[in-house]
Amino acid sequence: MSDTPRPDSLDVLTQVLRDFAAERDWDQFHSPKNLVMALSVEVAELMEHFQWLSVEEAAELPLEKQEAVRDELADVLLYLTRLSDKLGVDLVAASYDKIKKNAAKYPADKARGSMRKYTEL
Repeated sequence: MSDTPRPDSLDVLTQVLRDFAAERDWDQFHSPKNLVMALSVEVAELMEHFQWLSVEEAAELPLEKQEAVRDELADVLLYLTRLSDKLGVDLVAASYDKIKKNAAKYPADKARGSMRKYTEL
């Protein structure tokens, strides 16, 4: 896929993924159920790189592990993007909407420096 243009937006990435799946006739397998299951697996693979590490070790991963983590992060984004496309969800708009909801639930003056859930603030 080296000749694929570098996506500079989520819309472009979404289209690249559509084309990638279509070229391989994979759309038949990309049901929301299958995509969310694959997403879950990729998140677990990402977590595996941090399992048993101290906070300090996790913050300073060796170069070879950084590359592996980078690949897993990409897998998570790719499956999430494909899932949102299948479900008709604009991820950018949904993310901004969620930030607004979180801002209302976690006012800065009450939540600053606290890890408590909004129901406990």
